[in-house]
Amino acid sequence: MLKLLYRSILFILMRTTILVGGQAVIEGVMMRVPGAYATAVRKSDGTIELDYHQFKSKTLYNSFYSLPIVRGMIHLYESMSIGYQTLQWSVEVNEPNQSTNKILDTALSLISIIFSLGLFVGIPILAADFLQNYFLDKNSFIFNLISGIVRIILFLTYLISISFMKDIKRLFQFHGAEHKTVYNFESGKELNIQNAMDFPKEHPRCGTSFIFIVMLVSIISYSIIDGCLILSGVDLTVIKRLLIHIPCLPLVAGFSYEVLKITAQFQTYFIFKALAFPGLMLQKITTQTPDDAQLEVAIDALKHAFGDELHKYSGQQFKAEAVG
Repeated sequence: MLKLLYRSILFILMRTTILVGGQAVIEGVMMRVPGAYATAVRKSDGTIELDYHQFKSKTLYNSFYSLPIVRGMIHLYESMSIGYQTLQWSVEVNEPNQSTNKILDTALSLISIIFSLGLFVGIPILAADFLQNYFLDKNSFIFNLISGIVRIILFLTYLISISFMKDIKRLFQFHGAEHKTVYNFESGKELNIQNAMDFPKEHPRCGTSFIFIVMLVSIISYSIIDGCLILSGVDLTVIKRLLIHIPCLPLVAGFSYEVLKITAQFQTYFIFKALAFPGLMLQKITTQTPDDAQLEVAIDALKHAFGDELHKYSGQQFKAEAVG
């Protein structure tokens, strides 16, 4: 059951990467850099185990995949794929004697996806349909505004509820360690525990911020889609909305990626600061202050991901273009 919870959390908070970024895993951190990613996990005996993989995004090889919106969908898919693989590896490192069952793992993955879709797509649509049928005039924008508000309330309730669990608190601490390490790298300062600890645990290009942008963009996107269908004479029932909205999620994520990309590039402007602010506030929940040992794990993951290439970036300041 705990593994299912981890899968649903990572499905919700999954990150995409442009320059340097990563995600928390069980008792560790995965870091992704240009051309590779590495995961560092603290074992029960106190040692750190490392796992390294070379990786190049499909957006680098295919001009279609690098198009705006499309690249966001590709990055999301790639991040989810890497995320689940590294999560599974961290489980195996922490529970070496536990037998694995591919059928059961696949079933758990499907259940976590269904759980997430049901909670954050199904329930908001049902709530909006009920309120609109009994209390409000039928309007595609009002419907999706209600659905979006319900979705945000559910998301906040979900995050606050799980944040009290001991294991989730540790996961959020490693999330904070990942952010501080990324900040440390982007600053150009030497990568070490003391420097990393001085940086904030909230990062403007976090996956939590990305999810909030998705929620806002979905209100507008689904309003346009629903409006076009209504004008075409389609009677939008709850089932029809579900069958249309769920397949459109990758498209909405692609739009959201571009919004976040712009927000990250122009975060000094007030309007983009305002857009990024709710995501930063959400990170007050999804990130916790790490200890030195957790920062050590995150730094080891980043150094291992870069390998011999790290010296090319040392001492330089960077700002990733999007969620990282």
